[in-house]
Amino acid sequence: MPEVDVLNIKNKTVGKIELPADVFGVSVNKAVLHEVVRNYLANQRQGTAATKTKGLVSGGGKKPWKQKHTGRARAGSIRSPLWRGGGITFGPQPRDYSYRLPKKVKWAGFSSALSAKLADGKVIVVEDLSITEPKTKKLISILTGFGLKDNKVLIIIPDKDNMLELSARNISGVDVRTVNNLNVYDILYHERLFITKKAVELMREVYV
Repeated sequence: MPEVDVLNIKNKTVGKIELPADVFGVSVNKAVLHEVVRNYLANQRQGTAATKTKGLVSGGGKKPWKQKHTGRARAGSIRSPLWRGGGITFGPQPRDYSYRLPKKVKWAGFSSALSAKLADGKVIVVEDLSITEPKTKKLISILTGFGLKDNKVLIIIPDKDNMLELSARNISGVDVRTVNNLNVYDILYHERLFITKKAVELMREVYV
């Protein structure tokens, strides 16, 4: 099992912890990572883009001129796609872009993302990160102590913490996720993972 130092909020080593090998010690599969991220982004799409066909454009109910003996081409509506102000041919219509991946593929992507971050030395395990009141300045001070002030940081906690989330929401590039709400895109998007000791223990229970 991979082993890392446990730090306090002053960036001092207070112990060590073993990370679950099934989560942080697998070989990185880049193809699976690509597929899982692609699936996540597709599922986030609203799919509300729409254009009007000639049947949806207002007007055009009357035939512009008679069919024959005018010297002009035949025309049935001024809202034809060939006319200025007419409908759009084969334009986007509302649709659902989401699709499902097999659970094994999702899990392979999840463990690959966490293993890649650990292999790159981008995982920090902190003993505790409790904040008694929503203070952005206090959280910035803690992150600065770890040299993370200008980094994209994903803070991983075991359970929802309103104080911590309120403190982090005004810090650009810093996001808070619970163990049950982690996804591969967030893990790869952020440069560093800031995980509490209790979150690691919960990962061992939930993921292994």
